[in-house]
Amino acid sequence: MRRWAAALLIALAGASTAAAPVQTGADFAIAGPVTQGGALLGTAPTGTVALTLDGKLVPVDGDGRFLIAFDRDAGPTARLVARLADGRAVERPIAIAPRAWRIERINAPMRPTKSTEAFLALRKPELERIAAARAVVTDAKGWRQHFIWPRIGRLSGLFGSQRVYQGTPGAYHGGVDIAGATGAPVVAPADGVVVLAAADKPFTLEGHLLMIDHGHGLGSAFLHLSRIDVKPGDHVAQGQRIGAVGATGRATGPHLHWGMKWNDARIDPLLLAGPMPNGL
Repeated sequence: MRRWAAALLIALAGASTAAAPVQTGADFAIAGPVTQGGALLGTAPTGTVALTLDGKLVPVDGDGRFLIAFDRDAGPTARLVARLADGRAVERPIAIAPRAWRIERINAPMRPTKSTEAFLALRKPELERIAAARAVVTDAKGWRQHFIWPRIGRLSGLFGSQRVYQGTPGAYHGGVDIAGATGAPVVAPADGVVVLAAADKPFTLEGHLLMIDHGHGLGSAFLHLSRIDVKPGDHVAQGQRIGAVGATGRATGPHLHWGMKWNDARIDPLLLAGPMPNGL
């Protein structure tokens, strides 16, 4: 428990000072953790007809509200540019704080992975389904909400943690793991639309995989479920039961893996939901 308490403090390092609302000037307002793996809610200047982040279009609601986020490995700066109806452009630079990731250094070579033809044959259509689900655009408004934890429990894995084998980095952990018994309920962390529900046949790695779109490019993925209680196309409300904890797919025991992405950027669910209640 002490080890994970310390790891949680590391996960929050670099984000705590940036979590308060940040005013970037009279034309832009943004609020949220301005850090790697963080997401920001913002308001664009009045009269904005197009908004870009580092040259990529960002959707803006009619009231000027928008969402942006930064990948785990995002660089130190980003640039928001709003093009106004009168032809003017308003630009705001953003300084992205680095994170102190939990790194475990292993004095041994990385174990080679073996991908058989049979595995690749199974995996290809699964990856295609995941890509297709991420490409779905919905009218969900969950991105505007304060997220809640899909279940309350001990954090057994932190976003961004990584092993380095004799100087060679392995893949980092792309979500948070929450310990729990098989069958424990999982709820929607925010409003959204179900875009993938592998309820009948578990995926080779993710097991029974559920993906929810929260709108504006923000999505959640729930892995290793023992049961899925919703289907593609369903609109779910924050707090609604969507499935149950399990150990399907490649898992060493029952737990919930909650991953989040904003477009192609992997982000930290902990920064959206806040510290786990009761200090777990």
